[in-house]
Amino acid sequence: MKNFKNVFIALTTVFSMSAFSGGNSIGDVISALRAGNTTALAKYFDNTVEVSLPGKTATYSKGQCEAVLSDFFANNAVKSFSVIHQGESGGSQFCIGKLVTAGGTYRTTVNLKQRGEKQILQEIKFEKQ
Repeated sequence: MKNFKNVFIALTTVFSMSAFSGGNSIGDVISALRAGNTTALAKYFDNTVEVSLPGKTATYSKGQCEAVLSDFFANNAVKSFSVIHQGESGGSQFCIGKLVTAGGTYRTTVNLKQRGEKQILQEIKFEKQ
């Protein structure tokens, strides 16, 4: 009976993680943020992405968004990114984290939405703390 309970807990954890990660999209986005890797983030961009940076919020095309975020990370070398909270709601995934850079600390929010078989990044916010 004890082995059954352990197997049940392990399977529940695996299924929860795979359902939550949506093919590990949010995990890939978190890894890209930790590395300041705009190219890896761009794999998940929607056709347009809302980007909020200190003093400016705008909606950009995929290419524009990649350029804007590349510039942001070039001016704010990433030291670390830690997840504060992440979750799922109605097929969408989100992550709130703390991005520590050479230029300061930012509360970072990322929103992904399910489109077909893929999670796509629709919004990313960097709020200076």
